[in-house]
Amino acid sequence: MLKIAFNLAGIRAGIQSSINGIIRDTAGCVPLTVDFRDTSLNAVNYEWNFGDGTGQFTSTVPTYSHTYNSVGNFRVMLVAIDSSTCNIRDTSYMTIKVGATQALPQFTYTKLQPCTAFRYQFDNTTVTPVGHPFTNQSFIWDFGDGSPQVRGGLSQVFHTYAAPGTYSVKLYLDDTVYCNSPDSAVQFVRVAATVKAKFTTPLTGCAPYDAVFINTSEGGQTFIWDFGDGTTLTSSNSTVTHNYPNAGNFTIKLTAIDSATCNVTDTTSVSISIQNKPTAQFTVASQPPMENTPITFTNLSSPDAIRFKWFFGDGDSLLTTSRNPIQHEYNSTGRFTAMLIAYNQNGCSDTARQQVVTLIIPALDVPNAFTPQSGDQNSIVRVRGYGIGKMRFIIWNRWGQKVFETNDRHEGWDGKYKGQLQPMDVYAYTLDVEFTDGTKATKKGDITLIR
Repeated sequence: MLKIAFNLAGIRAGIQSSINGIIRDTAGCVPLTVDFRDTSLNAVNYEWNFGDGTGQFTSTVPTYSHTYNSVGNFRVMLVAIDSSTCNIRDTSYMTIKVGATQALPQFTYTKLQPCTAFRYQFDNTTVTPVGHPFTNQSFIWDFGDGSPQVRGGLSQVFHTYAAPGTYSVKLYLDDTVYCNSPDSAVQFVRVAATVKAKFTTPLTGCAPYDAVFINTSEGGQTFIWDFGDGTTLTSSNSTVTHNYPNAGNFTIKLTAIDSATCNVTDTTSVSISIQNKPTAQFTVASQPPMENTPITFTNLSSPDAIRFKWFFGDGDSLLTTSRNPIQHEYNSTGRFTAMLIAYNQNGCSDTARQQVVTLIIPALDVPNAFTPQSGDQNSIVRVRGYGIGKMRFIIWNRWGQKVFETNDRHEGWDGKYKGQLQPMDVYAYTLDVEFTDGTKATKKGDITLIR
């Protein structure tokens, strides 16, 4: 029998452009960088020609970035190639438009009297490029309240909001005469009859602390922040950040000003408490390592630390309130990054890291007897060893009934089967192990259950 497969579809090319992350954008201002890609993704090699006289470029990946340094309309050609297909080559074209006439949208707004009304005047302050005047159709206003968009030019536009709130107003340049169309300008307009200063922020932090303040004021055109540490800021941004390098209690004041509202100005304040953080520190012994020996970690964190989280770099971790030295048994030879996070009573934390080197030689053993319910280390029988990566440990009674099985090297048998403690007897086991260095071992034997 002979099977012959024919690829009748062959190779395909599908060119796509993106400009400043906007997919399928094909126009911009000089100098213009365009990211091209083949959307078919089934070629072996690619030939690119960007139509601006820079020549032909070849690549083995389906993407290419090119910068146009002159004005014009450029026909871009992509040839996708795979010599093992029926048609071998396929070509795709697109046109990139590069212009030099740029207009950057910008506007101002004014709340109109009476102060109880929500009527605003919007002024388009976009600078007109020399020799390229705007028309009365060059711009689109979006007032952010779901009302119909309004097309216009440089003339004033008036809009009345139905209810108080914060609205995102956008002015779009929608005219292909300008190479950066459809760029836009955005401003947040706070609509209210009376201005009310409001903001939110977490009330506690840990020094050094970057406080984040979210302005939720009703109304307001100018906002003055007093951060309580001698610094102030005038900003109309919805989110403001400020760094507090040291611990302390600070009262933050926000003054909102809006001359078109009935009360013109309003002030509010919030107090925050910034706490010191502890110092995390520890030592590691012994380094260099001894063969198949647990690593000892000694906690030297500052006295104000009351809770600790250890990460040993091998996937194991430990949460504790004890400062006593702890030991951790690594399961493979290597270099690990151990980390200690120390917390104080205020929840502030500090982190310390150290490199730990380990030396593990594969070893394996199983105890030949154990005493269930004795309350000591012999009450559970488990696999002992070093470097155990994978394992299968099975125990049978004398009638060939499986009473225990595990793949977890940390798990052992407590002498029970289906919740019932088994009688004193000799039990057989089989053990298959794959060590972390890739070697394997098999072990069989007997375990005596002593009651």
